Amino acid sequence: MTEPGAAVSPDTPRPLGPILRQLTPSVFLPAMIYEIGNGAIAPIVALTAVGLGASPALAALVVGFLGIGRVLGDIPASWLAERIGDRRAMVVAASLETVALLGCFFSPSIALFALALLISGMATATFYLARQSYLADVVAVAHRARAMSTLGGSHRIGLFIGPFIGALFVGTFGLSSAYLVAIGATIAAAVLLLSIADLEPPSHTAAVRADKSTRAVLFEHRLVFSTLGATMIGCGAVLAARQTVVPLWAEHLGIGPAETSLIFGTAGAVEIVLFYPAGKVADRFGRLAVALPWMIVLGAAIVAVPFTVGPLSLTVVAIVMSIGSGIGAGTIMTLGADVAPLIGRLRFIGIWRVLSDSGFAAGPAVLSLIAVTTSLAAGIVVIGSVGLGAAVALRVFVPRHTDTRPSQPPRTPRPPQPRPPQPPPELLD
Repeated sequence: MTEPGAAVSPDTPRPLGPILRQLTPSVFLPAMIYEIGNGAIAPIVALTAVGLGASPALAALVVGFLGIGRVLGDIPASWLAERIGDRRAMVVAASLETVALLGCFFSPSIALFALALLISGMATATFYLARQSYLADVVAVAHRARAMSTLGGSHRIGLFIGPFIGALFVGTFGLSSAYLVAIGATIAAAVLLLSIADLEPPSHTAAVRADKSTRAVLFEHRLVFSTLGATMIGCGAVLAARQTVVPLWAEHLGIGPAETSLIFGTAGAVEIVLFYPAGKVADRFGRLAVALPWMIVLGAAIVAVPFTVGPLSLTVVAIVMSIGSGIGAGTIMTLGADVAPLIGRLRFIGIWRVLSDSGFAAGPAVLSLIAVTTSLAAGIVVIGSVGLGAAVALRVFVPRHTDTRPSQPPRTPRPPQPRPPQPPPELLD
């Protein structure tokens, strides 16, 4: 038995069940509540921009400021979390998000609205990075994928619930009331963070504050960033584009908004039941066992979208797409935590998230650019092909940079069994 206060190594992990129960009120619940706010405003951000006088094209650009804010906020977020700690950084992020949402609610012009969205994206980057770093500290390697996939699942549950709550308020109090829902959710998440204590990480897995600059960390780990890290750009692009593929193709087929919402909601419900089993598979059989089918299924499903001809076939493909997305819940965070060093981990994760968030920001933009210059079907096929290409890269780079199967603890040797007494030699004659 480990003595109280003794270091616990990743090879002798603490039981996962009690840890997850302790992490729920301080990690998973705040993450879910925070994402309820993001989900509540997701359907109305573009509509708000149009209401402020933006054209549809300009509204789409303004929505992209959320992704740009995440990219711009990742490196400062790593610096902030390293200086004041993960929990305080999240509280700062929640405060900044509240200010940004108030700006969205009261904004009199499209320029101020875009600025508020940029700040919101930076706050979200800080919130995500701090929780990813904290989980990498407190959860052993053997349980990491399940913890990260549960965090990713918490995000998905919040994003699934949020639009329904937002729609209820919008239908009752008007379009801008969705921002009040998001403000309430953000404040509730901050209250949880302030009132519930975090677990103390084992000393052998806790990140060490580094005096290295971000540039030094980037140079030292340039091989990882240029291979597996660059692959995350493609993965992020596919994950972001999948959210726009179904609504755009549904409109192309002449499917109404109500039916489109039903298709989207049905697919989302499938997605949120897969995150924990997928994490268990990754912990048991290695990261590649989940990462490879994640991109293959998601990429192939996106490629199949232009071949659908009506609501039923589009629903089937959307469900398959959600299966792929659900399998990969938390995979980007898990891989990032696996390859991050203990010394300078926060700086490393900040760079890692810049790569994946750049993909998130670029995915819908690339889809739109190809759709405008050629056709929507061509744009969708290209994005799906990016996912299949990312699967090939994962097959090459995951085994190179992170264990595909966790090491098993040595078996305890069986104690020698006493031999039965032998008769005297003279009795054997």
